[in-house]
Amino acid sequence: MKRIAVKPTWTLEDESGKRVGPEVFALLGAINRTGKLTEAAEAVGVSYRHAWGLVETWGAFFGRPLVRFERGKGTALTPLGAKILWAEQRAIARLGLQLESLASEINHEINQLLDAAIATIRIHASHGFAVARVPALFLDHQGIQLDLRYLGTHDSLASLARGGCDLAGFHLPVGPYGLVAARQYRRWLDPERHRVVHLVTRTQGLFLANGNPKGIQSLADLARADLQFVNRQQGSGTRLLFDQLLAAEGISGDEIRGYETEEYTHAAVAAYVASGMADVGFGVQPAAHQLRLGFLPIAQEQYFFALAAQDLDKPEIQAFLEMLRGPSFQAMVSELPGYAAPRAGEVAGIDEAFLTGPG
Repeated sequence: MKRIAVKPTWTLEDESGKRVGPEVFALLGAINRTGKLTEAAEAVGVSYRHAWGLVETWGAFFGRPLVRFERGKGTALTPLGAKILWAEQRAIARLGLQLESLASEINHEINQLLDAAIATIRIHASHGFAVARVPALFLDHQGIQLDLRYLGTHDSLASLARGGCDLAGFHLPVGPYGLVAARQYRRWLDPERHRVVHLVTRTQGLFLANGNPKGIQSLADLARADLQFVNRQQGSGTRLLFDQLLAAEGISGDEIRGYETEEYTHAAVAAYVASGMADVGFGVQPAAHQLRLGFLPIAQEQYFFALAAQDLDKPEIQAFLEMLRGPSFQAMVSELPGYAAPRAGEVAGIDEAFLTGPG
């Protein structure tokens, strides 16, 4: 079975036609991680001499250095170098889900032509770091094809209701906030016709600049005039939870600078904060961890897949549930800060899932 990935490639070009290729981002990222040009060169597979030449070339291209060398302290990015790196990370965070969904669609169409008899599981899901690990479970399973496409929670559940997918991924806050979300989700989920599959529990909270220079201690701080916020888009489960949390604190969105600024993924929100364009955002912990941001835990959620009850007997669905219950998925989840999978692969009724906690 063919598996195709779609990945963006950056080329920077000035008004004279001079170009800098995508290797700039790989080397800058390695320098940022290691603090040494020798280790960075090794990490990206080039010689030290070549890496030095690239640094010099890029400095000439931009008219100012991207890297500074300090005797006894190693190598560090200049403010311009850091801004270029964060810009790339933000772009990937914003475009990555669309590219993954496109790759999934292409894989599905090609493999249907190559083998029309192959079973396909169509998942439309709100983005999550555990969901992003699911395709890896299918790499060694040649009899099932996964078609994973990222949509907001509402759109995913609506797709399931009209037969557009086999599984819809959504998240539900633990506790009273979950009751509000559950009432909305029942618009698409019928306790008689649908079931849910437990995937993971996860923690949502505030993304803070490294070291928390603004001294943010709680949601109440978001109304401060000196803070710039970045939000998730309307229709996402994370936005629904965040708005409930604000209401509980007696805070209006109008009081928060940047409330109307929206991004479509947790990673994009984190990149926005890491770039310095915002002081704080809201999302899941792995996104903050990836970009070395601070994280203030606020709420816990459960992530589920919803499906039609009649589909539970399909061989491909049963095989998928076994994958979720297996050690490979547990190992993947263990690498994600703030995530756990105590009931992964377990099937429950709608009413049961909406009224119980994660334990």
